[in-house]
Order: sequence, then structure tokens, then C-alpha cells
Amino acid sequence: MSALDRIKKQVEESPVILYMKGTPQMPMCGFSARTVEALKSCGKEFAYVNVILDSEIMQELPNFADWPTFPQLYIKGELIGGCDITLDLHQSGELQKMIDDAVS
Repeated sequence: MSALDRIKKQVEESPVILYMKGTPQMPMCGFSARTVEALKSCGKEFAYVNVILDSEIMQELPNFADWPTFPQLYIKGELIGGCDITLDLHQSGELQKMIDDAVS
């Protein structure tokens, strides 16, 4: 299965999935760490992929949704954005609503 096919499958099968550098327990960059904290504060489970451990996904993910940087947050199959967008949505309360809707 190609990296793009794996990404498509992961995004379709996981209501909330974060492509990040590192893990939620040990983020490998500040942007991933801040995004994880916003997601954790919503109190729902989310999937993640450590792009550092999967070079094919790290290389192909920017082509999947035409988004060049990491982390990348997907909710219900749609790209939400990176760290700044996720934090803005969190501050406005929209992230909680989106996650509650996706993970019921």
C-alpha cells in the first residue's frame, strides 16, 4: 500500500487524527506539543502518527492535502490545519465542538 493510500485510510478511519513530530507523551517540536495540549484539553481520544518514524508519510503528507508543515490535524476526514489554526479554534471553543461532534 502506498503512503498516500495509508494516509487516506488513516484519515477515513480515525475521527480525530494528528500527524505530528513525536508522540503525545513526548512531542519532538513545540508546535506538536502545543497542538497536543489543545487536543488533550478537549478530553477525547485522538489518534496520532509520528511522522519522524515514518519517512514515507512525512514525505507524502504535504501532498495529500496541500499543507506543507507539521503538525496536521484532521477531524472527520477533513484537514483542519496546523498548530496556529488548532490553537485559534481551541481558544474560541470551536475545537471542543468539532471534537465532540466527531467523537460521540
